[in-house]
Amino acid sequence: MCKIIAIANQKGGVGKTTTTGNLGIGLAKQGKKVLLIDADAQGSLTASLGFTEPDKLEETLATVMVKAVNNEPIEAGYGILKHKEGIDLMPGNIELSGLEVSLVNVMSRELVLRSYIEEVRAEYDYILVDCMPSLGMITINALACADSVLIPVQAAYLPVKGLEQLIKTIGKVKRQINPKLEIEGILLTMVDSRTNYAKDIAALLVENYGQKVRIFKNSIPISVRAAETSAEGVSIYQHDPKGKAAGAYQSLTEEVLGNE
Repeated sequence: MCKIIAIANQKGGVGKTTTTGNLGIGLAKQGKKVLLIDADAQGSLTASLGFTEPDKLEETLATVMVKAVNNEPIEAGYGILKHKEGIDLMPGNIELSGLEVSLVNVMSRELVLRSYIEEVRAEYDYILVDCMPSLGMITINALACADSVLIPVQAAYLPVKGLEQLIKTIGKVKRQINPKLEIEGILLTMVDSRTNYAKDIAALLVENYGQKVRIFKNSIPISVRAAETSAEGVSIYQHDPKGKAAGAYQSLTEEVLGNE
């Protein structure tokens, strides 16, 4: 059984892409077959995995979705890039911006990504979708095909307040499009554990959402080494295997596996 997890937050800069890459590679290290889908027009996940010019790629998530809209066959392995740490990647690039606009006139426009995922899900244990920082049509497509949503939140007051809108949207998608959608959990990122502020934010999160939503025990510390991985094209496990961030992502991977 393949599990599909959308990694979403309409606020940018909260660690979605880093989390998608490191969680995906963490799952692959545990022997799972993993596909990462870059559903962000900025192509950050694609670039951070070493494919440095996403806009020059000819086969991407945008071309896959256009094929799905036009009912064209998608050959096995179409567009998929292989990463040296054992994961597959469906890259994303700027063409997703144009697609976002043109989907407005498409029938069943929320289900375009689902039709692609149904074709490939038998080959994987996990499919992780890195969503763009908006609640637009591509993100709705990701929520419409996901089993669960993992929400990274920066340990600061405003990002935590901004969760309301996202949780409402997830509830709406669950009611109207995808009844099996659940929240995998809220993950605190960029945590500076030396400060009381980080502890206060964690407490605020538990107070506001702890009753309704699972909050991961593990949080991701603020880490220069984790930020550097984007330029290196490798995961934190290769770049700084003994560091705090690698340990935190390892623990997160175990928590996600324990959720099965």
